[in-house]
Amino acid sequence: MVKTGIFGGSFNPIHNGHLTLASSLLKKAGLDEVWLMVTPQNPWKSQTDLLDDDTRLRLARAALEGMPGLVASDFEFQLPKPSYTWDTLQALSQEYPDRKFTLLLGGDNWEKFGQWYEHDKILAHHDIVVYPRKGFHIDRKTLPPNVKVVRMRLVNISGTEIRERIRQSLPFEDLVPPSVAQIIKEEGLYR
Repeated sequence: MVKTGIFGGSFNPIHNGHLTLASSLLKKAGLDEVWLMVTPQNPWKSQTDLLDDDTRLRLARAALEGMPGLVASDFEFQLPKPSYTWDTLQALSQEYPDRKFTLLLGGDNWEKFGQWYEHDKILAHHDIVVYPRKGFHIDRKTLPPNVKVVRMRLVNISGTEIRERIRQSLPFEDLVPPSVAQIIKEEGLYR
């Protein structure tokens, strides 16, 4: 079985924080690959200033070039919208029976995980790895046996901050990979 972590997000845009997290989770969670699942429509997020799916995927693929074990995936593009994690995991497991999928979540998402669609089924069928997020405490004593918390340094970069910097013509290049900065500038994205 190929151990594959699913790291979902809108990646609007993908940034250095995502890359640091994905690389660390690959090692700390003992995974063979981490798939950065570009989400077409997150049920928890508003869709204002969301770049189209294909552009966000192109940025993610550019960012991950030369990063072994990290894959930008458009798997959810073919699924019904909005994208629910349980539906995605079910479809992935059917399409890739040779892989064991582990869900990778930030502490902010773990805090509201009980409100997720079919969260009990996700817990029953998949391992979950939770990584720290600023301002969210995870009580390790109450975690189910298939949920583990990994220790890693907090990465404090947000897509919102990057988009705002671009709109205000402030420097943003140090927050994203060079290939992503180049595409954003050349195509005038987020202006």
